[in-house]
Amino acid sequence: MSTITVPAEVPPVSDDVEQLHKAFEGWGTNEGLIIEILAHRNADQRKLIRHTYAETYKEDLLKALEKELTSDFERIILLWTLDPPERDAFLANEATKKGAKSNHILAEIASTRSSQDLLLAKKAYHLRYQKSMEEDVAHTTTGDFRKLLWPLVTSYRYEGDEVDMSLAKTEAKLLHDKITEKCYNDDDFIRIITTRSKPQINATLNHYKNEFGQDINKDLKADPKDEFLAILRATIKGLTYPVKYFEKRLRLAIEKTGTDESALSRIVATRAEFDMKIIKEEYKKRSSVSLDQAIAKDTRGDYEDMLLALVGTTES
Repeated sequence: MSTITVPAEVPPVSDDVEQLHKAFEGWGTNEGLIIEILAHRNADQRKLIRHTYAETYKEDLLKALEKELTSDFERIILLWTLDPPERDAFLANEATKKGAKSNHILAEIASTRSSQDLLLAKKAYHLRYQKSMEEDVAHTTTGDFRKLLWPLVTSYRYEGDEVDMSLAKTEAKLLHDKITEKCYNDDDFIRIITTRSKPQINATLNHYKNEFGQDINKDLKADPKDEFLAILRATIKGLTYPVKYFEKRLRLAIEKTGTDESALSRIVATRAEFDMKIIKEEYKKRSSVSLDQAIAKDTRGDYEDMLLALVGTTES
């Protein structure tokens, strides 16, 4: 479901490395050449390019890019060049430094990644920051946010398809009871959301809707301005319908007065190799234009070119 186009015959990595180095030489940086190479290489190829670049020129490619690029174009290139687990580690660490306004990014990473991908991100966090993601989340969050986010990043959910329907029925009632009582931070409520397998949570929430008449997230909109409830809803959407979660985040980023380039770059960089194709389909269903058309309307220059290279253009 990747939207990036990798050439049928990829040049030797030494050629890519040499061309990237040439892009930095002379009076001006050749941004088009950087896009032409990096936007059309998969994660394994980019990792090898970065390794070979460091061996050849005794400099981390990321450092070289940082020196040559600026603004939103720099950020999307750097995010894309990072290996996916290291990218998630970087985004999580950045979120812990920005306070409560970035709690949704921690919830996004923890809820939309597989158990193995989250584990790899936590290992990458160890290597990059010499500490754990869990300790930083625990240290930088407070109250109900910590109560939700710390077990979210700590969890290693079962990945099997087995579902206990009796348990789903019991826990659907528990969730409904706690919402009725407005006990949104209840220990068992949090336990279910942060530890059950995704198929089990889906079964529970399907039973919730059938038994009580509407989606749980609608019942969690009692106070639209409550930030904890917003994070809780985002977590549930990320666990159960990640494609719809990312489509909505993209739509909000683009439709916002003044495009939210940070969210746009994060989602495009993290989803281009995974589920961007079906995210684009969902976006087209919900909007009057395709995602690439919306991006082209709201962004400019090299930043636009890089985003479109990763998202892919709609075939006519």
